[in-house]
Amino acid sequence: MKRFLSLFSKDSLGKKTIIGIPYIWFLIFFLLPLFYVLKISFSESIIASPPIAPLFEYDGDEQTLISTLRLSNYGYLIEDNLYLLAYLSSIKIAFFSTLITLLIGYPMALAITRANKRLQLALLLLVMLPFFTSLLIRVYAWIGILRTDGTINTILMFIGVIDEPIVLLQTEFAMYLGIVYAYLPFMILPLYAALEKQDKSLLEAARDLGASPAIAFLTVTLPASVSGIVAGCMLVFIPAVGEFVIPSLLGGESTLMIGRVLWDEFFANRDWPVASAVAIVMLAILIIPIMLFQNQQAKSSGE
Repeated sequence: MKRFLSLFSKDSLGKKTIIGIPYIWFLIFFLLPLFYVLKISFSESIIASPPIAPLFEYDGDEQTLISTLRLSNYGYLIEDNLYLLAYLSSIKIAFFSTLITLLIGYPMALAITRANKRLQLALLLLVMLPFFTSLLIRVYAWIGILRTDGTINTILMFIGVIDEPIVLLQTEFAMYLGIVYAYLPFMILPLYAALEKQDKSLLEAARDLGASPAIAFLTVTLPASVSGIVAGCMLVFIPAVGEFVIPSLLGGESTLMIGRVLWDEFFANRDWPVASAVAIVMLAILIIPIMLFQNQQAKSSGE
């Protein structure tokens, strides 16, 4: 009886409330919408508002509840090569964008950790400064920079590097540039957090033992930053797979990504069941990197 009453004590109730808030948030804003999208994916497209057929219908004559689950939407994804190509293209673009972001972000994060403390704060502020402005505005700014009469072509023609404007906008180059620019802070910050925790005396010991700067980096710095590399790559790769705004504005109509396919199915074709099936399959594809990210985070917290 005392154990039962202890569950409702003020201290226990307060702790359970604090712990339960994230679970309630997860339930309301993730699981319930996900369940609704999953339900729509087993439905059928009809001319109505909303344009989906109900999964459960009550037969008054038979006094029975009829449930109809349709797998045809998932079969349609297999039959049409467009969706497979969109998935593969999205994964390819996200992979190379993540790789480029890592190659750029790692030296920047390392340089920030090697700077003095006062300068570190200023550099971190510069890294986070883009978040003060809407992503859409920043992407539109790149349109002005990359178009034929934009900043880059104007400078190149002024200094005589080119005689006529080159096409930069609506290309894969512009799309990769936009994705790397938008997600670079998500790579730098986890890398900085991992590198900042590194014991600097290990590098000094490696150099005292005759290791060159390159060997010291490969044997000391790089292994110590694996958790930051994994976290940064996951934070860039996962949202980049479903990116829609940047490929649409900078990559043009020819860019095939799953985010654009979802938009077309939802708003152009108004085929919510197929669009929901596309979203569920995309989530299933992303489960693997999400699990790897969670596993790495658990290992890092255990250290």
